[in-house]
Formats: sequence, C-alpha cells, structure tokens
Amino acid sequence: MQHYIETEGDTVEEAIEHALNELEATREQVTIDIISEPTKGILNFGAKPAKIRATLKQDVSTAPETILKEILNRMQIDAEVESEFVDGSTHLNIATDSPALLIGKHGQTLDAIERLLNCIINKASLVKKRVFVDTEGYRGRREDRLIEMARQVAEKVRYTDREVVLAPMSARDRRVIHVALKEDDVVSTYSQGEGEMRRVVVTTQQPYNPN
Repeated sequence: MQHYIETEGDTVEEAIEHALNELEATREQVTIDIISEPTKGILNFGAKPAKIRATLKQDVSTAPETILKEILNRMQIDAEVESEFVDGSTHLNIATDSPALLIGKHGQTLDAIERLLNCIINKASLVKKRVFVDTEGYRGRREDRLIEMARQVAEKVRYTDREVVLAPMSARDRRVIHVALKEDDVVSTYSQGEGEMRRVVVTTQQPYNPN
C-alpha cells in the first residue's frame, strides 16, 4: 500500500511544499498529482486553493508492511498487515487469528516487534521515520485500562495522602499514566528505577524526577 496525502495551497507549488514538509520527503521521493488548480473567483469571492495528492515512491521490498510481514512469517504467524499514514507516521495493524501470541505479557512481544521494525527501517535511512504497530485494537484497550487504573490510584493517594509505587512498565505505558494525571490538582507523578524496573510513582508531593 502506498502512502499519500492531499494538501492545499494558494498555488500548486505551495501545496506541493506543504506535502513535502508533512511527508518529510524531497521532490524526487514523491509522485505529484494535481487534483485542482487554484481559482480566483469573482472579486475575491468563491476563490478556491490548489489541491494536490503527493504519493511516496517506495521500494516494495523495503516498505514497512512488507518488512513486518517477513518478521511475522519468520515467527510462523499467519496474518495480514493493514497500513495507514497518520500525522507523518506509519501505523500498521496486524489482523490475525493469534493476537495473544503477538501481544505477549502487557504488550511486551508487540513492543519488541515494533522496536525491531523501526530499527530495520531506519538503519540506512537518512530521514528517520516512526512506525507504530498494533493488533486487533490492543493499544487502545491497553491505554483505556491504564487510564482507569491511574484514576483509581490517584483517588487512593488523595484519600490516604500516601504515595503509591506502580509495578514496572514500559516507557509507552508510563507515559500514559503521566499524561492521564498531568492535570490533576492534587497528585503528581514521576518515574524511578532503571531499565526494565523503571516504574511510576503517584504522590501528593512535587515530583523530583519527572519523565
């Protein structure tokens, strides 16, 4: 699946420039299709901007979805990969009958696949790209559970005025907790520990090591 975006501008060149900036690509790396030329309208009323579609030229063998499929094949997992380009990043969804095998404990296997994929894609790339990997909506469900847990813990901390140290979790999960409680007027959060043992602390005190 090719990645493309549609952009507008006062001129065709301006619309192209917007597309190149959003895709973080050069003119040689994209194919440009002019959807509509700009029109001035009558007495500046009814004017319409130029609109173009910019499609990334991509070697099929190095496309993120192709590399992910190869990783899954080596894991002997039968799956289909769906690709979507959102806000400058590639989002890949794995459709499979074995999502639990891909997810692993607290998403650790899925996180490992995502890290490996990003390393492969960016190894020889001058422009670093971020690729996100999900399966069967797991990321969204995990985030919802973490947010609910964060709110429950925050309520406990407010009631007891005693800090709570959560179990070790990934950087992605820690960030969800921090963001969920960022606007809380009473509790605050910070991370402590190193590596796989890094965890979030929810407290009524001011954080001394925010993450």
